[in-house]
Amino acid sequence: MIFVMLGTQNNPFQRLLEEIDNLIDKKQIQEEVIVQAGYTKYEPKNEKMKIIDFMPKEEIDKFEQKANFIITHGGVGSIITSLEKKKKVIAVPRLHEYGEHVNNHQIEIVEKFNKSGNIIGLQSVEELEGAIKKVQEFEPNPYKENNQKLLKIVENFIDNIKS
Repeated sequence: MIFVMLGTQNNPFQRLLEEIDNLIDKKQIQEEVIVQAGYTKYEPKNEKMKIIDFMPKEEIDKFEQKANFIITHGGVGSIITSLEKKKKVIAVPRLHEYGEHVNNHQIEIVEKFNKSGNIIGLQSVEELEGAIKKVQEFEPNPYKENNQKLLKIVENFIDNIKS
């Protein structure tokens, strides 16, 4: 089973679900796909794709544990929770130009985790087919928390607000 996590912010990500549906049509995805869609409204063409808008954290945890791998948007929370469960992750950033987010910060998030070897980070949904072929052999680097760096980012952010 593949678990798709789109988070809970009020941002759609139809492009990703359309691409997954197309890959099911092309038989590139043959297993069941469970989608935590959040605010993304999408009617799948294929019976293999089951969409649940919102689910309790316990249910998300259950699907994360059961999944062969996770496909997610470029949200830090979705990426980190999957990595903490030692799951292989494919991440695709939401893009501002498609009305999927207020800016393109998810590109940087995905790039950072990809460069660290933690995930398979994509720049576009069109790269998903290749990533799905690659994910079985992918051996992610273990995720290591860097609380000091995060604390510095938050401190700088607060300092900038004050100025």
